[in-house]
Amino acid sequence: MRFIPLALVLAVLSAAPVLADDKAACDEGITMIEASLAANAAEAVQAKLKKALRVAKREQGEGEFDECLDAVGDAKRALGK
Repeated sequence: MRFIPLALVLAVLSAAPVLADDKAACDEGITMIEASLAANAAEAVQAKLKKALRVAKREQGEGEFDECLDAVGDAKRALGK
């Protein structure tokens, strides 16, 4: 029975660096979206960027960094990146 808790601890610890990378990428993505909006992107693109920013910030607050990155990806596609 001692192996189950140890295995769980090892699994959680091995995922920590990935979460940190996703968190940093999420933060950078939100900054990129905000900068794009400040640069007065085309009006058709602005609506998509605003939605992506709203979703990214919500997911960031919930700690769902992979979903935040999905929203950042949507913003990049809207910008043609």
